[in-house]
Amino acid sequence: MQFRQKALSKLQSPEELDLPVRFARPQGRLVLAVTLVVMAAATYWAFTGTVSSRLSAAGILTRAEGSYVLQTPIAGQVTEVLAEEGQLLAAGAPLLNVRTEQGERPVRLVTGGRVTTLVAKVGAVIATGADVATVERVKDPQDPLVAVLYVPGGSGSAIPVGAPVDLSLPSVPRQQFGMLRGRVEAVGRAPLTQAQIGGFLGDGALAEEFSRRGNPVAVVVALERSSSTPSGYRWSSPGGPPYAVDSRTPVTGAVHLSARRPVDWLLP
Repeated sequence: MQFRQKALSKLQSPEELDLPVRFARPQGRLVLAVTLVVMAAATYWAFTGTVSSRLSAAGILTRAEGSYVLQTPIAGQVTEVLAEEGQLLAAGAPLLNVRTEQGERPVRLVTGGRVTTLVAKVGAVIATGADVATVERVKDPQDPLVAVLYVPGGSGSAIPVGAPVDLSLPSVPRQQFGMLRGRVEAVGRAPLTQAQIGGFLGDGALAEEFSRRGNPVAVVVALERSSSTPSGYRWSSPGGPPYAVDSRTPVTGAVHLSARRPVDWLLP
């Protein structure tokens, strides 16, 4: 009761009504100002800033039309090999001579291209349908290379055409010569089976490796050309490696996905 009487008497006393009321201390104003600045910066970044991400996938350098495995239509013993690995042959050109019961007969290329692998050797006995060579479908050795990346099937829809790609080659030291530059040229519409990948690459072992985590989607990357580098392509370093890069070289590609604004996540 005594405390209540003191409180009432203090309220009724006009002796301090002329004093100013202090709403915030100087330290409080500083904290408020900093908070407002941080909120304003966060709001500005939410509307104008971007968040980028990358998708990594394994692949290979090749020609746009791929390769195929040449199989012999005849059985017999190889008596002569008429081409060398790396040689460019026209469609229908003889690759091997095979001794059969009807005499010597040639095994010819179905489609013209560059012989990348010769399996059959002189003296070998081959059966009908046996693999004798791998041929890369190319008309001109100067035709540009492309990189084909095999990404998980569910990630293909997130990759836009034109997205920049950085390609690392195990045969090119990254710290010294950097990465190969490219852009997404095409994205497959449907996942590929192991047989489809093997048919394009002409290599069953690579097809098995790329299909290890399920049926992937093929992403074709066009390499950026440059007349100032020995390889003829643009690198993240000024000159790139002092030698050319060849097809059938494995690569690891990092696709830069489209940047998104944070406000897009807050306001879907």
